[in-house]
Amino acid sequence: MELFILVVLLIVLIETTILLIAHRPKKVFRTHHRRKIYVDTSVLIDGRILAIAQTGFIGDDLIIPRSVIRELQLLADGKDSDKRTRARFGMDIVNELERVVHCETTIFPDELDRTPVDERLLQLAKANHGLILTNDYNLGKVAATEGIDVLNINDLSLVLRTEYLPGERLTIKIIDLGSNKGQGLGYLKDGTMVVVDHAHNFVGQEVEIEFVRFLQTSSGKMMFAKLVSPVTSKDQANHKDQVISSKNQSSAKRPAFAKTKQQPGQKGKYSSKSKNRKPNSKN
Repeated sequence: MELFILVVLLIVLIETTILLIAHRPKKVFRTHHRRKIYVDTSVLIDGRILAIAQTGFIGDDLIIPRSVIRELQLLADGKDSDKRTRARFGMDIVNELERVVHCETTIFPDELDRTPVDERLLQLAKANHGLILTNDYNLGKVAATEGIDVLNINDLSLVLRTEYLPGERLTIKIIDLGSNKGQGLGYLKDGTMVVVDHAHNFVGQEVEIEFVRFLQTSSGKMMFAKLVSPVTSKDQANHKDQVISSKNQSSAKRPAFAKTKQQPGQKGKYSSKSKNRKPNSKN
């Protein structure tokens, strides 16, 4: 009997050990792999890469080939004043990128031969399993055919743009009053607040609005709009003024006749003799 109990306990112990091993959390080995991003001349001339890097969204290695710096230098020394200004701005962006702490920016010492810059970027990205950061549409298409991943700041800007631009129209419901006089509040489907001027009389109603401007801050975004319905704010104000004016005119007092002061010795319409006069009796 004791042997049977011992065998049962041994079996239970073995099964418990197997279950513990099977359900033990596996260690996740994370490799701190940083992508190699080769920067094109168009991105440096554009300049928006600096603001993106400063926000910390780029945690990879930014690699600027020396051939790209050379192309900027040639443009800066050229005769075209516009290109010369933009190239100098791009060189300033390179200096500022080297000071950003969120990403590592290095100047890659590639060969300065007659190889075009676009071709050199494709060679470097393909040989080192890197990406190309460019705003050049044609270069991005060529890189895609070569199997190289491409980052385009224009695509990023298009994704982050607001859904509605100034001048576009939309029908929304005014659900509350705004903080300023005459304003109404509505919301878009994504929760964006819309402040509509002169919409305080349309709370609870759907109105057609036209977006005027867009405000983006670190705390969120807000849009401002105006009414485009048949009864505009100006018409409402004029109608209100007309009603008030008509009421004032109807309630205004008519000019009273001036009463002349009776001069001393002057008899009125009926003298005292006429008042005391008795009717003549027939003889």
